[in-house]
Amino acid sequence: MVENFLEEYAKLIVDYPEKIHTQRVDLGDDFVEIFIFADKADTGKLIGKNGKTINAIKTIISAYKSKEALSYRVTVKAIEES
Repeated sequence: MVENFLEEYAKLIVDYPEKIHTQRVDLGDDFVEIFIFADKADTGKLIGKNGKTINAIKTIISAYKSKEALSYRVTVKAIEES
């Protein structure tokens, strides 16, 4: 659910929404890392100036903690094109 929200939200921000995808990695009983993969040109838009955009996204995601009792870490990664 959280990763679907992140994927749809990220598509609204970037120039290449077709390249956005997310990956959920369960790191323990109550900790999850979600990777947002984006085009290299879009990673700056997702992070924002001084990290403001990604911090706002993390604040929204932290609200899910009260509902699901899970902690989330969100990481933006550039798609490696070969």
